[in-house]
Amino acid sequence: MSIKKTIQNLLSQEDLNFLLTNRIPRNTLTRFIGWFSKIENPLIAYASIKIWQFFSALDLTEAKDTHFKSMHACFTRELKPDARPIHQDPDVLNSPCDALVGAFGQVKDGEVFQAKGFPYTIKDLIPIPSLAMQYDGCDYVTLRLTSSMYHRFHSPSSMRMKRVTYISGDTWNVNPIALKRVERLFCKNERAVLECELTDQNGLDTGATLTIVPVAAILVASIRLHCLNLLLHLKYQGPNTIECDVQFNRGEEMGWFQHGSTIIVFAPSNYRLLENLKLGDAIRMGEPLFSKLN
Repeated sequence: MSIKKTIQNLLSQEDLNFLLTNRIPRNTLTRFIGWFSKIENPLIAYASIKIWQFFSALDLTEAKDTHFKSMHACFTRELKPDARPIHQDPDVLNSPCDALVGAFGQVKDGEVFQAKGFPYTIKDLIPIPSLAMQYDGCDYVTLRLTSSMYHRFHSPSSMRMKRVTYISGDTWNVNPIALKRVERLFCKNERAVLECELTDQNGLDTGATLTIVPVAAILVASIRLHCLNLLLHLKYQGPNTIECDVQFNRGEEMGWFQHGSTIIVFAPSNYRLLENLKLGDAIRMGEPLFSKLN
């Protein structure tokens, strides 16, 4: 058995994986990696990316650039033009990111799930009562970005972002092992609530609210939104609620994570998650995720 396979088998053991990725000084390590990843040194960047490739399925064949001045530049890499075709049906909401489909379903009595048997309340995740209450009976999906995936996220439809609410927090790992062990994990981690209104082809509000919640994690406590001239991270001091009025076209880039994490999407009441999606399915940015009810 190869060294790589041996290490992967060891790391796949749940107790060891949880210990190594959670029972450590999470925030301190996250700040260190944030600093280290931005070092612009060709040797450090090359060695770091090679080690990353050794431990993951990192594939850079779709990357716009093939040489990176830092590991951070590789984390936040752009893709070649047309690498992600955008589904154009106006009655469909696309996936905002490359991801694995996690927990999904319908918000019932204000409750959603992070994993089987592990519920949490939408009010704990979205601390805006008037917004959270809108989604009772609506569909949601959790999209998990692995470390090797494309880390930028895009607009699922034509829409206008009205408000950003930033919630500082912990940096628990968001892999399936942690989700089965840490209750209300998403509600504990650093995150941003992006409150959006779907718009028609003329840019007029349709009255349908779409909420996207990017959740940070260990090594990933950094969320960049292009429409804001600031970086949301563990040292950010506020303001926590930022009013905005930014129009996005379908498929337009909204921002990025520094590494990989999770995005939770809450659809308007007149949309339903596609029936063919299953737990663990891989989905790409721009592919259909929700469809409008007739």
